[in-house]
Amino acid sequence: MIVTPIKTRVLIPPQDDLLDAMRHSIKSLAEKSIVVITSKTVSIWEGRCLSQSAHKRDGLVPEEAEYYFPKIKTPLFEYQAAIKHNAFIASAGIDKSNSGNYFTLLPLKPNESAKIIWAWLRKKYGIRNCGVLITDSHLMPFRRGTVGLSIGFYGFEPLTDYRGTPDLFGNPLQVTLRNVADGIAAAAVAVMGEGNESTPIAVVTDIPFVRFISRPYRPKNPGDGLLVKPRDDVFYPLLRKAKWKKGRGGKEIRKLLR
Repeated sequence: MIVTPIKTRVLIPPQDDLLDAMRHSIKSLAEKSIVVITSKTVSIWEGRCLSQSAHKRDGLVPEEAEYYFPKIKTPLFEYQAAIKHNAFIASAGIDKSNSGNYFTLLPLKPNESAKIIWAWLRKKYGIRNCGVLITDSHLMPFRRGTVGLSIGFYGFEPLTDYRGTPDLFGNPLQVTLRNVADGIAAAAVAVMGEGNESTPIAVVTDIPFVRFISRPYRPKNPGDGLLVKPRDDVFYPLLRKAKWKKGRGGKEIRKLLR
């Protein structure tokens, strides 16, 4: 797998043209590439920015999150833990870094945003098979620093199913699936950086383990998709004991509090 960061001009909040920036920065695109884009640049493209002088992040979290905690204080900083787009993300992804005097919200419907960009890439570069992956950064328990996370994708299957295939010793695997989407997101965000690199895009090539598709992703069996219902999640026993508050953003994660 080859991950190439792409430098672009600075996209200016509250709204700027991501496709124009991509047009000038990506000169060509090979078949079977995945274009990884930070959610912040997608949000600026879609105008999902609010003035910091007119809003407070603490007040925006209940509006954006599906579920959230009251403010948490750590030795390093304060934040509100939240669930947004089926991911555990600090402050529902509301960010003020690299956003000028604005708060940048997460894209409203990242899979639909990825589909629009996917169609534009195919037409612009004359290719048939490609993928688009929209990322955000998140924290992991007991680890310092952020890693990349997929919040939207289109054009490829996000999982590789190993169930029923033999391991090194011939024993059939029973539960193993490879999370392609989040694995590529982590690798791409690592090379794109988090500061003033101005590389909000990465092109990923030489990925023979990825299956490209030209339709919305649908798992073969219901319940086998990338996103897991809370009751089926390995962390559900911990999540259900937390004192979540229901937010007003996005689709509700049903029965999380039960």
